[in-house]
Amino acid sequence: MRSVRERSSRGSQEDRGWLRGAPPPWWIRLLPVLLLVVVTTAATITPHASDLGFLLGAIPPLAVLSYGPLVTALLGLLVVVVLNVPWDHLNRPGNTDLLTISFVALLSVFVSFVRSRRDAQLQVERAIGEAVQRAVMPPLPERVGRVGCAGFYRAAENGTLVGGDFFDVREGPSGVRAVMGDVRGHGLAAVATVVSLLGAFREAVLDQQDLESVAARLDRRLEVDAAGSPDGELFATAVLLEFPADARTMRVVACGHPAPVLLREGDAREITVTPGTPLGIGLVGADPPKEVTVPLEPGDRLLLASDGVWEARDRSGVFYPLPDRLAALAGARGGELPTAVWTDLARLGYEVRDDVTMLVLAPDPGHPPA
Repeated sequence: MRSVRERSSRGSQEDRGWLRGAPPPWWIRLLPVLLLVVVTTAATITPHASDLGFLLGAIPPLAVLSYGPLVTALLGLLVVVVLNVPWDHLNRPGNTDLLTISFVALLSVFVSFVRSRRDAQLQVERAIGEAVQRAVMPPLPERVGRVGCAGFYRAAENGTLVGGDFFDVREGPSGVRAVMGDVRGHGLAAVATVVSLLGAFREAVLDQQDLESVAARLDRRLEVDAAGSPDGELFATAVLLEFPADARTMRVVACGHPAPVLLREGDAREITVTPGTPLGIGLVGADPPKEVTVPLEPGDRLLLASDGVWEARDRSGVFYPLPDRLAALAGARGGELPTAVWTDLARLGYEVRDDVTMLVLAPDPGHPPA
């Protein structure tokens, strides 16, 4: 199984992405050259196309969208040269204002220079963002112990690589433990809380005897951090899983987070858990989250998903039926299942308003530990 971290959808979203510094679509790059060739060829073949000269004025501004100042200047120069070739009659008085097009070409070169500087800065910032993401949530290995892993992550805020969702899978003395959570808010403001909780989880994997103690460690971490928060309100939902050494059972603790969905022989059902309060709430008299043990069979897979998936809505306001759709998508391999769910959301027209995070875990009792 592969670890997959998706940050953008396919199709039309790719075309919109170039406005944020990504490379433009191929047809945008081809358009100014194609326009120059078409107008010049038409004017050469027939004198009736001489009135098309005004279209050449669009070439320098179109070049700004795709090319740097040098290529933009070259295309602008070619436009001026074509307008001054006598045999194409494109610069007849009253049809094309050569001075105006020359000015537009010079202005386009300047704009292209400014855009190139901006894109260079965006690339630096994106590289920093990717380094932060790798530090916060390193790519999952294909297998941790006897458990296969595949993850999917897409931040809700366009242009950001990290947000308020998190997950991790670690092996410790008690077996393989996994966490998925969602902190208050999303985007860059939630990153500090994510870092804090992941650090607490990784420490707890090594020295806490049970999942309830791990949840208590995360809860205490949030309480301490909330004391230094400007508004004093920090909380997060989380679900914790533990697979013992033989991977024949699973223990689950849910703290205000949706339970895992179990896929077994083409069927999908949400696991029944004892719900606990979100981490950091600190409700007086509230019972701590209770651990639930679930027997596993060969071939079982578990999918954990954040609110971004569970609360996606269609045009009529109906939530995405994740277990039902998983049953229909059960034929996808473990590493491809998160991507299949994401594609299904887009294909069925569900609107996603929050960070989208998915984690697929495939325990294999017969597989030797990694």
